[in-house]
Amino acid sequence: MEKDLKKEVTKFGLLTAGFFVFYFLPFGSQYVQDAIISGFTMLGSYAREHVLLCLVPAFFIAGTITVFIRKDAILKLLGPDARKIISYPIAAISGGILAVCSCTILPLFGGIYKRGAGLGPAVAFLFSGPAINVAAIFLTGSAIGWEMALVRIVGASTSAILIGLTMQSIFREKGSGGFATQESDDQVSWPEAIGFLGLQMAFLIVGGLAIDPIVKATILIISAIAVFVMAIRFKGELRNQWIGETWDFAKKILPYLFFGVFAAGIISSALPQSLVESLLGGNRFGSTLFASVFGAFMYFATLTEVPIVQSLMSLGMGKGPALALFMAGNSLSLPSMIVITRLLGKKRAFTYFGLVVVFSTLWGFIYGNLF
Repeated sequence: MEKDLKKEVTKFGLLTAGFFVFYFLPFGSQYVQDAIISGFTMLGSYAREHVLLCLVPAFFIAGTITVFIRKDAILKLLGPDARKIISYPIAAISGGILAVCSCTILPLFGGIYKRGAGLGPAVAFLFSGPAINVAAIFLTGSAIGWEMALVRIVGASTSAILIGLTMQSIFREKGSGGFATQESDDQVSWPEAIGFLGLQMAFLIVGGLAIDPIVKATILIISAIAVFVMAIRFKGELRNQWIGETWDFAKKILPYLFFGVFAAGIISSALPQSLVESLLGGNRFGSTLFASVFGAFMYFATLTEVPIVQSLMSLGMGKGPALALFMAGNSLSLPSMIVITRLLGKKRAFTYFGLVVVFSTLWGFIYGNLF
């Protein structure tokens, strides 16, 4: 009852805020009109350039990973008996199988932490989950550049391992118990799963390449047909589950992404360039630190950080602060920090928050000044 009341109060608050915005906003002002048009212009640009050949196949890939990659086998490698050389890299790259934000990762983190993973691997998973996923990386490469996308992968995965090892060395909490793994008889074989995933990855990668249009179209058509043929051969239950998971990712992410793109277009028009340059301009240590702290408190729904960072960079934000905002902004938010504090306790939680800001700042400063 209390939970339902909170939801209704939240809805009432949003409706009230929306009313006041529309009531007081001077729509007759040329400044406001230009900002709104800029939002729709960027939304149209994203729809044309990044949806069909980037986001749609990325959602299918996320659905494939969710259904066909056996997570029980992966979770087993995060247990307390696993060797560090195995558990930490697995935890760091496992974010690639998810398309989640800093809040959605929390129940997954709580589950593996309570089921026996050590503090170090669990924290590495917590950091990497929102920071690395197929859709976000490919959208970053498509919209901002593949150098940023690659550095984002390397920086996030490396930081996840180092943050996990640091937390483990400070608090020495190895974890107890383990994971009971159960593999369904309905699962396809590993070669089939990897082949199915590989064909979709080929479609996604080739779709973003600037190559001969005929060659590109030929590869895309062959890949799409091969994926369709393999999907038809799977059991109906698995195939329907794959389509269902793909749709679930799309309906959860696209509305927030479109709103984020629209907001980014407004920001690029309304925010003074001088303000962005003074706070986030260049690749100074201060601007990179500000981006890390700012990102840690802000909430970015999955993928919305890409158009926002793109807009800020067009206004003078340095690439170092941009990377720092990517890393800290995806991994933390004020709502997630509250929940993490309840799960880990104040001492562990605030140590983790500090480490995220430190590593995000260091990676951003290094990238901005050495590359």
